Amino acid sequence: MAGFRVPNLAAGGLRVVPHPAVMLVLDFGAGAPTVDDGTGRAHRGSLVAGPGFGSGGGVRAWGERVECVQVRLSPVLARRVLGVPPADLTGTAVPLDDLWGREAARLRERLGESRSWRERFALTDALLAHRCAARPPADPAVAWAWDRIVASGGRVRVDGLAAELGWSRKRLWSRFHAHLGMAPKHAAKLVRFDHAVHHVVAGHGAARVAADSGYCDQSHLHRDVRACTGATPKAVVDEPFLTVDDRAWPTGSPARTSPARER
Repeated sequence: MAGFRVPNLAAGGLRVVPHPAVMLVLDFGAGAPTVDDGTGRAHRGSLVAGPGFGSGGGVRAWGERVECVQVRLSPVLARRVLGVPPADLTGTAVPLDDLWGREAARLRERLGESRSWRERFALTDALLAHRCAARPPADPAVAWAWDRIVASGGRVRVDGLAAELGWSRKRLWSRFHAHLGMAPKHAAKLVRFDHAVHHVVAGHGAARVAADSGYCDQSHLHRDVRACTGATPKAVVDEPFLTVDDRAWPTGSPARTSPARER
């Protein structure tokens, strides 16, 4: 999780880049973040966005006097924490009020009353842990498959995962989709993209990144970045949504939380 205080975020000023995690935005400021999901719908205030939200490059965020805690939540934990099937979240955004009702409003008040970021992080962590403990865990085999995809940077083969589990490819697809709301191949694509685009932002050459990330060639990487962000690899290196990551989430693999930093 990370804390953000943004005095002014002009309309159209922030492109939301897809990430292989559930994004939970907990707003408590005088203003409120607004996200246009690219379909003409605008979501204001606290929200939940599923893995891959922002694909295509049409999603923008803006707002004034925005203060929020943002959490990147593993899809393996999404149902336990949020209380909804992951398939309802993949690639889209939902107002938190629609999921948690009055609990969302109470959380906003408590975050606003907290005296420091440390208190807000502790409050958020305790709430998520409580909700997580109230529901059964995801299928251990599915969780294992997800961890393998993340650890490989999205380069693992789906057939290989199924074989290691002793499952058919169809069974892996069915169980994975039921628990995480996406197919294993799509999950691998998101993780691979995230791995590659952050290496591009870090200054590595596109050809080297393509080879190290499992793309066929540089043009393949170019097409994937364009499909996910609406921008070229050369243009995406200046996207604030990506460049802040080395400060907000300096360590850890995609979709795993790391020590929070105030920004």
